[in-house]
Amino acid sequence: MNGSQTRLRPSDESHKPGDSVYLLRWEPQIEAMQRFLALGRKYPASLAIETTAVSIGTVAAIRFLNVQPPVDFKWLIIPCLLVSASLLPTWLRKDDFPPMCLEGRHVAVSLGMVCLTCLCTIPVVVLGLWLMVRMHWPIPLRPVVAGPDGWFPWLVYQFLYVAVAEELFFRGYLQANVMRLLGDARPGSRRIDPYVAIVISAGCFALAHAVVQGQITSLLTFLPGLILAWLFIRTHSLLAPILFHGLANVSYGVIALNLT
Repeated sequence: MNGSQTRLRPSDESHKPGDSVYLLRWEPQIEAMQRFLALGRKYPASLAIETTAVSIGTVAAIRFLNVQPPVDFKWLIIPCLLVSASLLPTWLRKDDFPPMCLEGRHVAVSLGMVCLTCLCTIPVVVLGLWLMVRMHWPIPLRPVVAGPDGWFPWLVYQFLYVAVAEELFFRGYLQANVMRLLGDARPGSRRIDPYVAIVISAGCFALAHAVVQGQITSLLTFLPGLILAWLFIRTHSLLAPILFHGLANVSYGVIALNLT
């Protein structure tokens, strides 16, 4: 046709599944989803619906996996589900995801903030758990480590899977969207009251843990959730919350197991 190439539409002729042209049938659906999610930039209602639906769906899926009989690779499926729920809607919306900020100066600042936060919080945790043991109260959220040989896999899991996956979802996706809904997409912006986003993020963090674990004591994660949300806003990146999340989980586990 005059040397030009014409791209066939799926309806131009019949095709069977597996043909390259047949796969074009999915393009309108993907483009429609991208247009809908892109509305979050201009229309807060669209972003609120997306965030609510993704959050409820993700927590419900993890709860469903937890109540099922043990299956292989469940330890990997749940973190992958959290990461996918964080990155996929943001990618479809063609929006920016909060950065990790691995530059030397920012890493130093994040490490300093995490160390200072640990110095302020870990002694309080030790004192609280010690008092609970002295009063013969059960320690909440006690970790489970499979014998002496299970420590190293447990430590790796807490940092590489639990801390990274949960922070990508609860801070990188959920809290960032809350901040967009409140008026600004940039962590650390002074245009909104940061404490509102911190409380909402921590509340969702605690409620999700309670639903997934089926324990009312899981609501205690609201307290570390406040710190994690504050670190996200204070350092303008996900690095500090990830590091503190991993250190907090490991420290709590070591203290709880050694006091009992």
